[in-house]
Amino acid sequence: MAAHAKNHDYHLVNPSPWPLVASIATFVLAIGAILWMHKMAPIWVMLIGLVGVLYTMFAWWADVVKESQAGDHTPVVQMHHRYGMILFIASEVMFFVAWFWAYFDGFFNIDAPEQYARLASMGGHWPPTGVELFDPFHLPLFNTLLLLTSGTTVTWAHHALLHNDKEGLKWGLILTIVLGALFSVVQGIEYAEAKFQFAGNLYGAAFFMATGFHGFHVLIGTIFLIVCLFRAQAGHFTAKKHLGFEFAAWYWHFVDVVWLFLFASIYIWGSWGVAVGHG
Repeated sequence: MAAHAKNHDYHLVNPSPWPLVASIATFVLAIGAILWMHKMAPIWVMLIGLVGVLYTMFAWWADVVKESQAGDHTPVVQMHHRYGMILFIASEVMFFVAWFWAYFDGFFNIDAPEQYARLASMGGHWPPTGVELFDPFHLPLFNTLLLLTSGTTVTWAHHALLHNDKEGLKWGLILTIVLGALFSVVQGIEYAEAKFQFAGNLYGAAFFMATGFHGFHVLIGTIFLIVCLFRAQAGHFTAKKHLGFEFAAWYWHFVDVVWLFLFASIYIWGSWGVAVGHG
C-alpha cells in the first residue's frame, strides 16, 4: 500500500471517455453543419452532433465537480486551474480582437484606392451606402446598463459568499442570471429590427460577427451562472473554496468589458463616423 500512496499535491485524472466522445461529436457537428448549409444532408445530422457536444460538456464538467467535492482539487491544482482560466480568457480576448480588427479595417480603409473591389461595392462609405445604423442611445444603451448592473450583482454575490451570506449569494446570482437573460432578449429584438443583413456588405458581416459572438458568450456565461446557482443551493461553495463561482465571475466581467468596447467603438464611434462624414 505504501508504494501506491500519494506523495504529491497534483491530481492524476482517471481514464475518461470524454475527450474521444467530444472529438467525435464535434466532428459530426461540423460536418453535419457544412453538409446542411450546402443542402447535401438533412439538419438532423448536425443536431446529433450538437446533442453529443452538449451532453459531453455536461458529463465532463459533472466529473470535474465530483473531483472537487472529493477533495482532489488541492491548492496546487486550484492554482493551475486559475492559470488555465487566465489563459482561456486571454485567448478569448484575441478572438474578439479579430472581429474588432475586421470592423476597423472597414472603418478606416473603406475608401483606400488599393481596396478597389470594396470601393466599387460600397461606394466609398462606412457604413456602405444604404445601411441604416442603430441609435446607440436606444436599445444598445439599455443593454449596456443591463450588463453593467449585472456586473455589480455578481460582485455582490461574490462578496456575500466570502461572508457566508447564503441568501445574498443566491439573490445576487438570480439577479445576474435575470439581467443576462434580459440582455439576450433585448439583443434579439435589436436584431429583428436591424435595417441591414449579415450578407451583402462588410459592415453587416463585421457587426453581426462581433455582437453575435458576444451575445453567444453572454448565453454561455448565463448558463455558467445557473450552474453556480444550483451548486450554491447544494452547498458546494464555501468562503474558502469556490473556484467554480470565481471562474464564472471572471468570465462574466470579461463579457462586460468586451461589451463596453463594442458599445463605444461599433455603436457610438461608428455612428459618429457617419455623422462627421467618414469616407
